[in-house]
Amino acid sequence: MGTVFVLLGTLVYLYLKITGMYSLLDNAEYFLSGKLKKNVIDPSYLNEYVSSEQKKLDVLHYTLKFNLDTKNKILSGDVLIKCVQSGNPERKIDLNFYDNFNIKSVTVNGVKANYKNEDTRLSISQGNAVSDTFNIEITYSGTPKSLGFGSFTFGEYNNKPVVYSLSEPVFASSWFPCNDRPDDKALADVYITNDSASVSVSNGILVNVETKGTKRTYHWHTVYPLSTYSIAIYSAQYKSFGETYTSITGAKMPLRFYAFPSQLEDAKRDFEDHVSYLKVFEKLFGEYPFIKEKYGVAEFLWQSGAMEHQTITGIGSNFVTGKKFFSDMLIHELAHQWWGNAVGPKTWEDIWLNEGFATYSEALYWEVESGRSALVSSLGSKAGDFEKGTLYNPSANIFSRLVYDKGAWVLHMLRREVGDTVFFNILRNYYNTYKYKNASTDDFKNICEKISGKNLNYFFDQWVYKGTGIPIIDFEWSKKKNAEGKYLITMTLKQKQDGFKNYHFPLDVEFTADMGKKTARTSFYISKVSDTLKTVVDFEPAAVILDPDSWLLSRIMQSEKISEK
Repeated sequence: MGTVFVLLGTLVYLYLKITGMYSLLDNAEYFLSGKLKKNVIDPSYLNEYVSSEQKKLDVLHYTLKFNLDTKNKILSGDVLIKCVQSGNPERKIDLNFYDNFNIKSVTVNGVKANYKNEDTRLSISQGNAVSDTFNIEITYSGTPKSLGFGSFTFGEYNNKPVVYSLSEPVFASSWFPCNDRPDDKALADVYITNDSASVSVSNGILVNVETKGTKRTYHWHTVYPLSTYSIAIYSAQYKSFGETYTSITGAKMPLRFYAFPSQLEDAKRDFEDHVSYLKVFEKLFGEYPFIKEKYGVAEFLWQSGAMEHQTITGIGSNFVTGKKFFSDMLIHELAHQWWGNAVGPKTWEDIWLNEGFATYSEALYWEVESGRSALVSSLGSKAGDFEKGTLYNPSANIFSRLVYDKGAWVLHMLRREVGDTVFFNILRNYYNTYKYKNASTDDFKNICEKISGKNLNYFFDQWVYKGTGIPIIDFEWSKKKNAEGKYLITMTLKQKQDGFKNYHFPLDVEFTADMGKKTARTSFYISKVSDTLKTVVDFEPAAVILDPDSWLLSRIMQSEKISEK
């Protein structure tokens, strides 16, 4: 998901954005506390949401047919689910589906089935219609509950109807029955029927548009599997534009953008750099994963960020300004096509594999485009103490700065730990290994160890699995001239943080004199809570700088007193 913030006022935000004083995620936890029910993002709720029977279910394909009555805010659905199930002596099927709909029929392989729909669970008896591969068809109608960030919304823009979905993490079932697990990917055909004045957009490629009287149906088809939370609907009186993109392999695909009419020119300016974004990420990670389909961006009415639905990102209309103020948001969502969509999370405990990767990809893009200083600047805006929980299994903090920004910093520190060449080999190997599948944090760690040849248990324990917060380091240094006219430098470092007793990390140190005209560097590996480091430099240093290239997420408390011996 794109970066999240509370909109306090456009002028205030733009000022802070321009001056670099505001992070889009600074108020994420405040936003969530006000807009999301706590139990929705609590791990215990997520465990209850998916039943044991659902874990035996493997959905192969969804055929989703939706009719939108925007005047009365009624969604009518006809959903056909093709699936297989292992170990099912009770002949029972569990799906996720909210119980506020009027269900008209439920069949299994064309035979009427008994069912019970309570809260978020639809339990269906297979009866005698069971087979290795079977089809469930459910027809229903009603007004979806708009939950979470706005799971399904009937809205208006300039007095014209706008319909959109945003289902992450567990709200796809608020508008269609599904096995709402991130690791049960399936193919999909989505049919959207709306007023003929509306353009309707979904995942994959556009197969057909059919107009009957005042109604128009758009048929979208995926050739790559996707998670339920990434299935999307956007339907509005859009103006569309785009171009053909040629990938690094020479394959061609459409780039398509959908804007509200009054914002068309602004959207053209804001979205015009997507070819550059794609080329950088293909160079770094590999070919765009959905090259046989498309990539697109559509405006919607969620005014707290953007959402990386597979092949079709949604962006809040307030972020379409014509000034490119929100390029990082667009870069972030595109990066999710690799990290989150192609390589999906095995569980919601692994959410940093989505958000940390996409956030670091922002910095990587600017490094390629503008150099190392741009990378450092991007990461500098994402620094923090991150004391609320661990990166893996962040509990109620799954959309907080902990996941986005600390996740990005962990990848940055991993890059320093293993070196540039190995790090980018890790990313490409991870992508190719789990493309169109789902990965856990352990899966990523195993790839890191395989490619680097290093035992990374301690690295992942301190930064991902066990450690909270960041290293806080007290630092003093002294200098002493020796008989050869050189200077022995003695440095003392003491870690004093609470979240993890003893961090291990590589540390670069720079010595300067004559207003920076003289410099020397050396590196150490820190593995003790209290450590004394010594080195010799050819000149008398006036300053000692720890971590001059900003590789380490830490708070360094340097004593102003410099001892001379």
